[in-house]
Amino acid sequence: MDSIFVADRCDSLREGGFTNFFVSILIVIGIMLSYVTQHYRIISRGSSEGISPYFVLLGVTSANSQFGNILTLPQSRADVACCREVSPFECTAGLLGIAQIGTQWVCFAVILVLFLVFFRRDDADLLNDELERDPDQPTWRTAIGVAAMCLVHGLFVVIISAAFALGAPQYLGAWANFLGIMAAVLAAIQYIPQIWTTYRLKHAGSLSILMMCIQTPGGFLFAGSLAARLGWAGWSSWGVYVMTAIMQGILLVMAISYEWPSQEERNQSTPQPQRPPYNRRTTPRVLPSPGPYSAHLQAYGETQEEIERALDRESVQGVGENQPLLAPGGLGSSGIR
Repeated sequence: MDSIFVADRCDSLREGGFTNFFVSILIVIGIMLSYVTQHYRIISRGSSEGISPYFVLLGVTSANSQFGNILTLPQSRADVACCREVSPFECTAGLLGIAQIGTQWVCFAVILVLFLVFFRRDDADLLNDELERDPDQPTWRTAIGVAAMCLVHGLFVVIISAAFALGAPQYLGAWANFLGIMAAVLAAIQYIPQIWTTYRLKHAGSLSILMMCIQTPGGFLFAGSLAARLGWAGWSSWGVYVMTAIMQGILLVMAISYEWPSQEERNQSTPQPQRPPYNRRTTPRVLPSPGPYSAHLQAYGETQEEIERALDRESVQGVGENQPLLAPGGLGSSGIR
């Protein structure tokens, strides 16, 4: 690597301020938090339903390419070489760009694992209408095929990158740009199958809306941070995040529109409970059996007032009928001992 280029990179690391350092730290924390919400969403529902397997495939392969791109870029290799000459703080600040993309790669790999672990579980906490809306669920064979292709692609990137680094380092820059273009293309089409899946299901499923709320503005901030560190020469690294943020914003708008309908739609879809009329005089009386009046109310009155008078007479007569004849005060008692 050109020593003059490395010296220039070392000087730029020494000039880096605390602002860029703390912004980069916040981006790393934001990436982890945003993906944790997606991980929690899948685990809490006990299902990966609603997540397109092709979205996972394109996302993981794009992350593989992006991580390989940032590791093989001349700027990144120069930053690593400068750690021998600059302070630990300046070295850490210079490597935060690699840490950001590496964190995203690990987090998306966890989504792949959770997608397989919670694929179509029988005890998933799903609503019946959500299951009925998607009769064409992806098969387990499709999920295994996605995992296999992600693994093969990752090994391909690692092997080719190592071969160039050891045998032909002069081609690493071209290889890095190729990986960057591949990552940009995959990221550009990554959200197309997920947008189609969400549109067909009419609900977000296990897709975390909170994750997209964090990542959509964070994608533009992330791209700006990488652009400030790598410049226009690193367009293949930060350009992919601009495209991803745009596509993710479209998906976010769709998910919110399906999950939070208007108040008018809620009122129309939710039946209002009917409160039965209550009246003290018309409250049903608890009788041991239908009496002479309550068994044939229609014969003793037509209006509500006449029916109430009949029930009152029956209640009064029921007291006398239930009292023993020979009890004190009863009809069969003469009062003489």
